[in-house]
Amino acid sequence: MTALVVLQARLGSHRLPGKVLAPIGRWPLLEYCVTRLRAAAVGPVVVATTTRPEDREVVAAAERLGAQAFAGPEDDVLARYALVAQAHPDAEIVLRATADNPFVDSEAPARILKALADGADYGVEEGLPVGTAVEGVRRDILLQAQREASTPYDREHVTPWVRRAEGVVRTVPSAPPALRAPDLHLTVDTPADLAFARCLADALWADGLDPRAAPLSRVIAAARRLPAPEVA
Repeated sequence: MTALVVLQARLGSHRLPGKVLAPIGRWPLLEYCVTRLRAAAVGPVVVATTTRPEDREVVAAAERLGAQAFAGPEDDVLARYALVAQAHPDAEIVLRATADNPFVDSEAPARILKALADGADYGVEEGLPVGTAVEGVRRDILLQAQREASTPYDREHVTPWVRRAEGVVRTVPSAPPALRAPDLHLTVDTPADLAFARCLADALWADGLDPRAAPLSRVIAAARRLPAPEVA
């Protein structure tokens, strides 16, 4: 199956503005996401940002990293995804990732494609650390969601309509046993999360690993040695 990886990113986060370009060690958060998703080698990576002037920085950063960039609606993120999908008619599957997940599993996209190969329309793994999974949805189903989803919540969060609509075949495979750590919070939503990500990157360096490329199993092991981030 042909796939397209769409990474949503914008500077205007409500809880942590500018986080997608915030430094984590030597590199901005966005670089971690793009590097790990490109390493998946399942299809082109498109950074889907907004048309706000501030997000020109996101476009420039994406292009420096060798990713495609697209600027679309700010709040209607589903429309943003649909526009990218329409520009890539050969892609059968759209893989959704978000730019607050610097330690996204590079092997997750291939596992999701395998899970969808039997005919499911949507898939996401359960059991991975928070902030390391990707979602997969068939392009035609994503475009159907674009036509039929109407609530602001559905439009902002992209896949809720897909996850509940009648007739959509869904699969929720379990993550590989070595990667099951649903108690770990590796996404970056708050200043405490960002501080934890920086500590985790330092710990991976101390282990002799590039944090942009470390296997998720090693990320989990390093995270287990650190104090958990404070709850906001």
